[in-house]
Amino acid sequence: MKKLALAAVTLTAAAALALAGCSSSGGRSDAAASGGAEGFPADAKIGVALPDKTSENWVLAGGLFTQGLEDAGFQPDVQYAPASNTVAEQQNQISAMVTNGAKVIVIGAKDGKQLGTQLQQAHDAGVTIIAYDRLIENTPNVDYYVAFDNYKVGQLQGQALLDGLEARSGHGAPWNIELFSGSPDDANSAVFFDGAMSVLQPKIDDGTLNVVSGQTDIQQTATQGWKAENAQSRMDSLLAANYTSVPIDGVLSPNDTLARAILTSVKQAGKDVAAFTVTGQDSEAESVKSIMAGEQYSTINKDTTLLVAQTIKMIQELQKGETVDVNDTTQYDNGVKVVPAFLLPPVIVTKENAEEAYANSPSLLQIVQGAQ
Repeated sequence: MKKLALAAVTLTAAAALALAGCSSSGGRSDAAASGGAEGFPADAKIGVALPDKTSENWVLAGGLFTQGLEDAGFQPDVQYAPASNTVAEQQNQISAMVTNGAKVIVIGAKDGKQLGTQLQQAHDAGVTIIAYDRLIENTPNVDYYVAFDNYKVGQLQGQALLDGLEARSGHGAPWNIELFSGSPDDANSAVFFDGAMSVLQPKIDDGTLNVVSGQTDIQQTATQGWKAENAQSRMDSLLAANYTSVPIDGVLSPNDTLARAILTSVKQAGKDVAAFTVTGQDSEAESVKSIMAGEQYSTINKDTTLLVAQTIKMIQELQKGETVDVNDTTQYDNGVKVVPAFLLPPVIVTKENAEEAYANSPSLLQIVQGAQ
């Protein structure tokens, strides 16, 4: 199925990526990495180091990378970090990929702040590093970043929360809400949160939104490990401490796994989920079902097939000795350098636009159409 799925999106992905490249403001990067300056054999080893399988998108990515790199003529070495001792094992995997002669290593970091030693090893060996989905921080030795526009993701989530509150709460402002953010070891967590707060903070300041717990700092809202049980436990505590006599109207959730955990907590507390708004991200199948059932309000569609296809395109450019196509050279400062990036556009999904949003995702489209 994965091979068929990859083949089915090839034309769509190519068209979308061509449009994204044409509309970019950054053009092509002149800062070609060591691999891109001279190229390398067309059948070279390519390493892909992914984190533990915390979401459906990560699970899907491994198969897509394996098949896509093989189809492009490369020798893929795709590895997931285990659920335990995850950071140390990913460090070991990256070091082994360097030792085994990978020309490019794609890294979906478990903790992007703890790979400096491994990336120095890669740099010394002439290996090009592409940070995938999550920015790698505090090192000069990350060459490119490929991701969806994560700040835009947060902005879409913030606006979706406002839209859902107005549509579902049954009353006008002010609305009582709580805020959740992702794992503090994931660089994307702050980007999502900052994007969302660029929309929500003005509404908090003018009284449209009321964070009843007062917990608005990202250190207070963080969800360690992106784990559902951590989100549900915090939501249980928030409800017990703040919402025994007042309604809760909505929650900013950064992804689908946490959104479903939050919904579980709200249901168990006897709250009316039909009048409750919770956001999400990743278009996980269970959350699409929840959206169509009128429970979760929104998710974000970040098509993994497009992100993997763009990453492989960058690897092919490096292999040919070409400069690598990027469309952002200003936003992603990792603490040492601004990393040239290629950003894909995310899409907000609610019940109203789900059929259109998933037109090129057969399994999700089937869920949507089956619920109509």
